[in-house]
Amino acid sequence: MANAFKNLKDGDITVTRTPLHEAIPLTGTIVSGTYQTVPGTELGIKNFSHGIFQSVFDYPHLSSSANHILDLSLGYSANSTLSQSIGTTGFAGFQQDKKINIYNEMAQVLMGHDATGSIKEFKIPGGDFIREAYFMSYTRLLTKDEVDKNNFSLKLNKKIGYKPGDARKTMILDEITLPSSDNETTFYTDSPAGEYSVLSSSMSGNIGLLFYQAGIAVIGTSSMSQLTASVSLGGKTSTTTKGGHIPEGIVSASISGNCNDFRFHFANNDFNNTTELNSTIYFCRANHNEYNYSANPTYLTASKIRVKESTLDEPVSYITTVGLYSPANELLATAKLSEPLKKTPNTELTLRVRLDY
Repeated sequence: MANAFKNLKDGDITVTRTPLHEAIPLTGTIVSGTYQTVPGTELGIKNFSHGIFQSVFDYPHLSSSANHILDLSLGYSANSTLSQSIGTTGFAGFQQDKKINIYNEMAQVLMGHDATGSIKEFKIPGGDFIREAYFMSYTRLLTKDEVDKNNFSLKLNKKIGYKPGDARKTMILDEITLPSSDNETTFYTDSPAGEYSVLSSSMSGNIGLLFYQAGIAVIGTSSMSQLTASVSLGGKTSTTTKGGHIPEGIVSASISGNCNDFRFHFANNDFNNTTELNSTIYFCRANHNEYNYSANPTYLTASKIRVKESTLDEPVSYITTVGLYSPANELLATAKLSEPLKKTPNTELTLRVRLDY
């Protein structure tokens, strides 16, 4: 008789986890706005009436072919000197409540609360607070399960004016990267959003944080102050620095305006994403005295085995499919072989069936 079912033992089942990586290159032409007629009205950039962030697409955002790739925003802490700029620097605070709210929202999600219940501010571990920052929130389309811990680079270029048709100024002045090559073991885990590492600037030292599972880069605004002696931020030009950044544009320009200028300095951004492939592997074993017959009706003709030429020949079968069943004999999955596999009483087979999810 043909054996129809065979129970799998614990030793026949194993579980594996395999990280798969995909290179993500974001060019300045995409993020800065390839599809535009005048600066600030890029078709690949979507601004919202609430004005608290803007979305970047790889194609005109109204197109069905467009992919949402990241969101940009800017904010600063209520403890920042910029939140007290009105009346001390002469800068008019614009959207100040929204900028503080954005900072608090991001900090609450990424940094959590302290023992008193207050929202923690962004802080370089063992270093300074980041009280003014740009927030780059990548979509799951790009990051998958997380950003790879060993690969992240953001390059900012020197930009001196921009209008449609101009050749972009692409002299790279600053590169923001993960500072070490052993981030697989040196990341931090005290964030409610998961693991993170420090981002280091080639000109400004430790300047931000990269949250791997959340897919968010927090970049201090001082990254912009190093690009030129006179930097345009949000339509406001300033040669004055305060606390290592350009305060006038950050305070008096809109969030979208600041995001525009950050994008206009954008050269390229390279990183790898990570998809964790979970697999269950079943080793299905056919011993020498098992599965030598078939229950397929075509196996017999007039009560004779069709694959035997004489009654003295050994029985033989050809395995084409493996089925995995529940304890209640419910078919859960099938695995097809690329070609039939011959089975006789003189052979034993082990078929490796892998389920990925």
